[in-house]
Amino acid sequence: MTGAGLLIVPGLRDEAPDHWQTLLAQRLPNVARVAPMGRVNVDLRIRLDAIEAAAQAIDGPLILVAHSAGCIMAAHWARRTKRLVHGALLAAPPDIDTAMPEGYPTIEALRSAGWFPVPRAPLPFATIVAASRNDPLARFERVAGLAQDWGARLVDLGDVGHLNPASGFGHWPRAEEFVRELQAA
Repeated sequence: MTGAGLLIVPGLRDEAPDHWQTLLAQRLPNVARVAPMGRVNVDLRIRLDAIEAAAQAIDGPLILVAHSAGCIMAAHWARRTKRLVHGALLAAPPDIDTAMPEGYPTIEALRSAGWFPVPRAPLPFATIVAASRNDPLARFERVAGLAQDWGARLVDLGDVGHLNPASGFGHWPRAEEFVRELQAA
């Protein structure tokens, strides 16, 4: 399959100019992004509505490319959408059941915003979960459990932190490899 539209689903910190998702969007054709929503409003319903609107604006096959909390959003969205999704790359999903570092929403803020329970049912499309061994937002074993529950192929990235600019990642060539793999599936 070629020509699938990519939908970039950022995490809670939204878009950053040197983030691998932003750079991927600049390198590949037929890419749309979920509009930034800011760090303060974590209402899941609003975020899922934004994913749905962006997904519906893409003609033809769709591949999600989510990072961090965007992965959890994608799992929630998959339960409610009627949109046909060809595949998803879910990179560095966080463990929101465990308190995150300062600067991130608290468990209670996420709970009151509708994030719990985190979906654990198999996702209805081919999925690759890319996980770090030293992610400050999730233990590898926790992400491996999510990948198993979602019916995803788990890719062990080694020690890559949270796979973001703070961890030394701008351009991430493997993202393009994973997208090509999902397009070919």
